[in-house]
Amino acid sequence: MSSAGELPCYTLIHVPSDAELPSETQLREKFEKGGDKERTEALKKLIYMVLNGEKTSQTMLMYVIRFCLPSNDHTLKKTLLIFWECVPKTDSNGKLLHEMILVCDAYRKDLQHPNEFVRGSTLRFLCKLREPELLEPLMPAIRTCLEHRHSYVRRNAVCAIFTIYSKAKFVKITKNFEFLIPDAPELVTEYLETEQEASCKRNAFMMLLHVDQARALDYLSGCIDQVGSFGDILQLVIVELIYKVCHNNPNECARFIRCVYNLLQSQSPAVRYEAAGTLVTLTNAPAAVKAAASAYIDLIVKESDNNVKLIVLDRLVQLRNTSSNEKVLQGLVMDILRVLTSPGLEVRKKTLNLALDLVSSRNVEDMVMFLKKEINKTATESNDENGKYRQALVKTLHTATIKFPDVASSIIPVLMEFLSDSNETAASYVNEFVREAVHKLPNLKTAILASLREGIPSIQSPNIFMSALWILATYCDAEGSLEVLRLIKQSLGDLPLVDTELAEQDQPKQEEVEQKKVPSGPKVTADGTYATQTALSSTVVSKKNEKPPLRRFLLNGEFFLGASLATILAKLAQQFTELNGVGSERSNRFRAECMLILASIIHLAKSGLISHQVNEDDLDRMGAVIKIIAQGIPGLDEQYGDACKKSLELMLGAKSISRLDAADKLTTSGSARSKDFVEIDKTINFTQLLAKNNQQGENLYDSSLSQALGTAPKDTKFDFSSSKLGKVIQLAGFSDPIYAEAYVNVNQYDIVLDVLIVNQTSDTLQNVSLELATVGDLKLVDKPTPVTLAPNDFSNIKATVKVASTENGVIFSTISYDVRGSTSDRNCVYLQDIKIDIMDYIVPGNITDTEFRQMWSDFEWENKVNVMTPIRDLREFLNHLSTSTNMKVLTGDAAIEGECGFLAANLCAHSIFGEDALANVSVEKALPMDDSSPIVGHIRIRAKSQGMCLTLGDKLSSAMRSRRDGQPIAAPSA
Repeated sequence: MSSAGELPCYTLIHVPSDAELPSETQLREKFEKGGDKERTEALKKLIYMVLNGEKTSQTMLMYVIRFCLPSNDHTLKKTLLIFWECVPKTDSNGKLLHEMILVCDAYRKDLQHPNEFVRGSTLRFLCKLREPELLEPLMPAIRTCLEHRHSYVRRNAVCAIFTIYSKAKFVKITKNFEFLIPDAPELVTEYLETEQEASCKRNAFMMLLHVDQARALDYLSGCIDQVGSFGDILQLVIVELIYKVCHNNPNECARFIRCVYNLLQSQSPAVRYEAAGTLVTLTNAPAAVKAAASAYIDLIVKESDNNVKLIVLDRLVQLRNTSSNEKVLQGLVMDILRVLTSPGLEVRKKTLNLALDLVSSRNVEDMVMFLKKEINKTATESNDENGKYRQALVKTLHTATIKFPDVASSIIPVLMEFLSDSNETAASYVNEFVREAVHKLPNLKTAILASLREGIPSIQSPNIFMSALWILATYCDAEGSLEVLRLIKQSLGDLPLVDTELAEQDQPKQEEVEQKKVPSGPKVTADGTYATQTALSSTVVSKKNEKPPLRRFLLNGEFFLGASLATILAKLAQQFTELNGVGSERSNRFRAECMLILASIIHLAKSGLISHQVNEDDLDRMGAVIKIIAQGIPGLDEQYGDACKKSLELMLGAKSISRLDAADKLTTSGSARSKDFVEIDKTINFTQLLAKNNQQGENLYDSSLSQALGTAPKDTKFDFSSSKLGKVIQLAGFSDPIYAEAYVNVNQYDIVLDVLIVNQTSDTLQNVSLELATVGDLKLVDKPTPVTLAPNDFSNIKATVKVASTENGVIFSTISYDVRGSTSDRNCVYLQDIKIDIMDYIVPGNITDTEFRQMWSDFEWENKVNVMTPIRDLREFLNHLSTSTNMKVLTGDAAIEGECGFLAANLCAHSIFGEDALANVSVEKALPMDDSSPIVGHIRIRAKSQGMCLTLGDKLSSAMRSRRDGQPIAAPSA
């Protein structure tokens, strides 16, 4: 007798855990004496019992046949359909039960019932039957339903014929019963010629598509001119047919490609989407690619769901990855920018990245003008998402300017307006743009610095103010040093700072009050009477002038600006001294002004006027710079001047090289670009020499169906195991009555446990059950079905566990069983714990430095791990951490190369659940001059969730104590 787990089931029913199942006596009483409602409830209880594997007697089947089958209640009839689907219909020898003959006769009558719901629901039930003995007497009635007046009955009759014919033709249920309905294709073809209802035609055409493509093609050839007037559900099946036919036989493409073109104008978005995808797989002609891309763009603009927009945008990105298609898409950049009207931030960012990849010198000016208008639209709104959109716009304009210097002159005034923006991230992008533009566009250096000088007084953020001032001081010439110093003095106000502030506090607040007297004469009302008017005076108070920006920042306690300002003044003094000569009166006056500014800031920091505690490092920095300016140390002057500028240019050059290397590997939209690189041993495919049945490429419909069913091969980006044997875990010992081992297959959100159990005894073990319990964010989906094991027999039990977050989880398990013929209690074998590794869910991440800093400040949870490792080389230690934890090193090679005693780097990783994890490694050699000295320091981890932060810290701790092959490292002897 087959086990309950082998019975077919097409319906999933939730059985409440606290449901109380009645006894058979109670069920018989309700079936015999209750009404339709009581019988329905009793039948539901019986279905629960069958699904739970409870054994019921054959008399219960007769009670259902006697008291439930004759009823005309629709709810009871629908419940009966579920019951007959779940209940076993054969005996232990595989023969059909005699009671099912009565059931077959009842459903033959239901197929002739005057009510269309009864007929249609019965036909839907027949699609799930696998017993030919039950289906054979019903075939005449099923054929008759094709001529029913109601479309609900007709389309379900077509589905029933389709499934019955498919099972008989392809599954071959029995040896002596080959076909239940051998003339089904001819019957459905005749029916399709006369049918007018859209859903019925769709079902009939879909059947011909799967069982007889020749007849489907003949029908399509006869009505190919009317395809545009068909319903969308039929058009989708037609697109699938054309794809499959042309995929198997490329010579048929010319015959049906015009039909696919026409379907691009369909009223249904789903049809246009499928038609565009089919068109680009059948031909690479530029006209076809342009038509498909235009259809995709139109879908994105008109569709309201952001998820749909992102899916279609991904299809556009895939089109762009082919170099031949890229040239076609470059002419559609302005059409792609229409997607920016969508409110979703992710959609806008992906659209900007795609447009930036495709823009060329021919349409970059139009793109810049469009982005200017978008920036003006965002100026009136100040919500958080709108601010992030402005950041993306500024970043896009920045990249476009560096990529196409000819448009820089028109972009610079627009970007300079963002220096005073309240969004600090957008303003920082402008500073990065200015720094890179001055370095790479020397012909625009004067105009950029002039615009920067005009925009500095309106900056609201202290960090942006000092960054802009630092850029201005670094790239100004010697003659412009005096102008920069005047700008600094204007930003500080009157000097010295402490004296002027105390003077303002001592003076009474002066307010200009103007009283406007109103004449007190009589006032005549509308009806001619007099009214008394009181003489009032209005007071106008003029607010005192706001403080200059740099003075305001210092009074608010931002004294790091003082340390940065010291560096700027040292650069200016060195440049001005080179122009006017050492020891000249102008040079001395300039240096004296710089010393006065720094001395005033130091005095303000120590005066007690500031409530914030001042950092001693900032005070030491300003004091040291005063000594350097006063004494004029030649070596340090060069470091503050030319050496610092050369280091900056080296950094910008290395940044450009790394950006070009990244562009060769990945596009800015995040997907791999298909280059015209061909391996020397790659096979050349000649279309004319291919066999007719040779498929070109992968069948998209079959692969998508396989992925939906879970039978497709797993994507390699989530597969970190080199061998399946590495995932096998021994659960029981060799001396246990039952030996067990499990293969753990992690497939994104699911963990599938394939447990092999072996009966090592000479007894028959009954009700062998695998009991599972989880710890962590894991959830058991289904309970494994008990099995019976013969002596020395084995069996496989599968269980599925759902994963909800990136945390280390543990699965506990036991095996319980009964020995046949034994009267003792139930036996149990305790199994080894199964630990789920966090590395199965983590992939390397790639973010910019600005995004890293923003995420670092936003994340709530931090875990600090002290470094304790036998590894002695800093770079080897960093690479080992990156390899062991699947985290990508964001710090470029140019920043961490070379030999020194310390190393600092940032790392990032993403999880398949949309979580991010950041890490900062700060390590150094205990004795820098000794290569064998240990590495000391710490690793700081930040994540949005506590679980990911803690588990990643545990993983880093274990990685520091093991080699790349997983074996522990032996610490060297002292």
